[in-house]
Amino acid sequence: MIQTRPELLAAIRDRFAHVDSCPFQGPRVFFENAGGALTLKSVVDTSARFAAIPDNQGRDNPASHALVDVINRARADMSVLMNTSSGQFFAGESGTELLFRMIRTACVNAPKGAKIIGSSIEHPASRSAARRWAEIAGLDYVNVPHDDATGIVTAEAYREHLTPDVRVATILHASPVTGMGMDVAGIAAAIRDVAPEAIIIVDGIQHAAHGQLDIDSYGVDGYAISPYKVFARHGYGIAWISDRLSTMPHDMLIDAPATGWEFGTRDTGSYATMSDVVAYFDWLGGEVSDETDPRARIEAAGRAIHDYETHLTNAMIHGTGNLPGLAEMERVTIIGGADNAAREGLVCIAIDGIPSPEVVTRLNENGIRTHTRKADHYSGNVLDPLGLPDAIRISLCHYNTEAEVAQLLSVIKDLLD
Repeated sequence: MIQTRPELLAAIRDRFAHVDSCPFQGPRVFFENAGGALTLKSVVDTSARFAAIPDNQGRDNPASHALVDVINRARADMSVLMNTSSGQFFAGESGTELLFRMIRTACVNAPKGAKIIGSSIEHPASRSAARRWAEIAGLDYVNVPHDDATGIVTAEAYREHLTPDVRVATILHASPVTGMGMDVAGIAAAIRDVAPEAIIIVDGIQHAAHGQLDIDSYGVDGYAISPYKVFARHGYGIAWISDRLSTMPHDMLIDAPATGWEFGTRDTGSYATMSDVVAYFDWLGGEVSDETDPRARIEAAGRAIHDYETHLTNAMIHGTGNLPGLAEMERVTIIGGADNAAREGLVCIAIDGIPSPEVVTRLNENGIRTHTRKADHYSGNVLDPLGLPDAIRISLCHYNTEAEVAQLLSVIKDLLD
């Protein structure tokens, strides 16, 4: 629907800061969304407004009461965005830090000799936390290999490694390397079938910007996002935890409320900017549907985002206008395959005979922002099995355009020629 309504796409782009130019570089195409999405202009305004307020939460004065109301409203807004009917939201240092905290708590509360299960496709945020705290807590770590060809891990793959003594499980919702989304609900159901007592924690950091979050349907205990990757800003992370995880013994101040998970005074502005993000999804849902219920509008926005981003990635892979797509270019390898239904707004490629950093530099020189993924501690789990030392990550969002895709293809075609 977005691709057939240029006025809507223009309205979408108008809501984001630096949509087509960089304050340091000048005009550019932004295909580095997996590294951090563009920021809503409303988020910029909200951040400045709250940065000027000297008061903190928990005091008996009008400003403090107002700040508490802002936080409570943001938590309610996030509940609508992510569809939660229980549990709690809280803010932390980053999405990675929150994954460590949730996984740590689950591991130290598990019986010694139990197991923690995760997949080789996961970002090191969850894999590192799981392996570290498995060793400290006396748990056995079980690795579920992902499929190298498709870049995904399935519920069936998890099921092959599940045993009833699994007490902690981690799932990646979408890969920042392959761009593929996982069936979180299906994987969680497989885990529950065999190990119903397991605490299941999900890394939703890469997935969140693509607009389809439904925690109630997943059957999990923890979910983390990084707001700067979903149109907000840097400096904090957001986690949702179930009532069961909330009440587990965890790091906290002496005699503090038993279900409190935040340390120190949080930035009210960070919460407020999440309300801006929710308001944006709500607005977009109203533009692409006749729904009046906020959750229904958000679901409609998610469907429209997915459809449009699929349109853009198909154009990138199969071509647009008279430009050949990446799949038609000799020497180009598309990680995860050209036609992969799990793809979420990201195409990762390698070019035979040209180091990826050189390609990224050439694209930058032509005003196109992408990113090199190297076979290091961040991406080696995906690239090493494919025999690739590096790759070029081209990550887009629903504010990108087909003309920007054409610009990318033109530069790559010239590079190969």
